[in-house]
Amino acid sequence: MSSISKGIRRTALDRKMDKIRALEESGKLGTKLTNRTLRKLMANKLAVFGAVMFVVICILCFAAPLFTKWAPTQISLRERMIGPCAEHLFGTDQMGRDIWSRMLYGGRISIIVGLGSALGAALIGVSLGMFVGYKGGWLDAIILKISDVFLSFPQMVLIIIIVALVGQSLNNMIIIFILTGWPSMYRMARSKVLSLKEEEFVQALRAFGISDLKIAFKHMLPNTVGPIVVNITLSTAMFILQEASLSVLGYGVPQEIATWGNIINVITNAGVIRYDWLGYWWMWLPCAIMLILFVLSINFIGDGLRDASDPTQIG
Repeated sequence: MSSISKGIRRTALDRKMDKIRALEESGKLGTKLTNRTLRKLMANKLAVFGAVMFVVICILCFAAPLFTKWAPTQISLRERMIGPCAEHLFGTDQMGRDIWSRMLYGGRISIIVGLGSALGAALIGVSLGMFVGYKGGWLDAIILKISDVFLSFPQMVLIIIIVALVGQSLNNMIIIFILTGWPSMYRMARSKVLSLKEEEFVQALRAFGISDLKIAFKHMLPNTVGPIVVNITLSTAMFILQEASLSVLGYGVPQEIATWGNIINVITNAGVIRYDWLGYWWMWLPCAIMLILFVLSINFIGDGLRDASDPTQIG
């Protein structure tokens, strides 16, 4: 057998296939693709800027006690509505609370609301989309109709209606965002499953008798990770903006809890601000800028991940 193999002349294609086989067996083939995706992501300047800004704001918010000595609820009526100074970096509000402290501690709540709601919506929507979309049948038709009902309402209007029915609280806000956000995740995952359902590797797995649950979540889910991650990042930014908008309208997180939306809400709640909001710019403008920068950073990261994970654009 060895003499026969020695007599066979190996071509350049054979040697190339041997290298690919060796890379696959060593596990370096996927690493090479991952490194290429990472290089493409790092080459995107907006994505890098977004990642840096995201990390900086998260460190400031979640390590707030290191950057401020004031508590977000600490009231000092003698120091009401004073401008930026050495003692209060961004001044105080109408109750004498430190704006810088409220921005940092409030950022925690806003980020938790946005990211937690996006992860919860993704967990429900992707789980349903992967399994029910693969199985099809009457269950898929029912859930598809339910998602159509949710998507037929403007999301902000639907959220306001639910808040008016169940009341305002931090937990209620996260649950409401999850309930109104899962349909878009479900439809995205379902569309990916339907495109993969007739692929040859899925047909082969089905022929070998692999269970539907294992095919859906072990073999098909990894092929949809890219779009799911991108959708989570963009949904996080959307939920943060919705929380801020609802707080300004008075339907968001309760006023006693510091969030970016509640800080900006001072424009509508304090009568003196209502008539001279430019004269007290420090009470809302720094928080608005931080909110804009954070949402922009998430959008930049999401766009970068989408471009880097798109196989049609990987060179």
